[in-house]
Amino acid sequence: MYGDSETVRKILGEVGDTWAIVGLSSNRGRAAYGVAEVLQRHGKRIVPVHPKAETVHGEQGYASLAEIPFDVDVVDVFVNSELAGAVADEAVAVGAKAVWFQLDVVDEAAYDRTRAAGLDMVMDKCPAIELRSTR
Repeated sequence: MYGDSETVRKILGEVGDTWAIVGLSSNRGRAAYGVAEVLQRHGKRIVPVHPKAETVHGEQGYASLAEIPFDVDVVDVFVNSELAGAVADEAVAVGAKAVWFQLDVVDEAAYDRTRAAGLDMVMDKCPAIELRSTR
């Protein structure tokens, strides 16, 4: 299991409240849109990261993690597994404290690299579901 309950609780409650959500666009039909809304309701600041750099849920979007002009605490990854490892490496490069790979996003090598860099990481889980189960 990639992300024990202690790590899940730590990321959701202690790591910080600024979440960059990679793959978040204004498309209401995508899972990222709903998850971002749940995170906001739980007091998280969401930062959309998508090539279109759209404003979503009232928050300015950016085309990449590197373009965000402030620190992010958690990078939540909604891209497919083949692209997720590169996003995890970017999260390390920008100084994030944690990386969260969404349901069905799995890259064991990226998990190992990210943990070795000192970041907390959860993989193949949804923070919206986990928030509901920890309340």
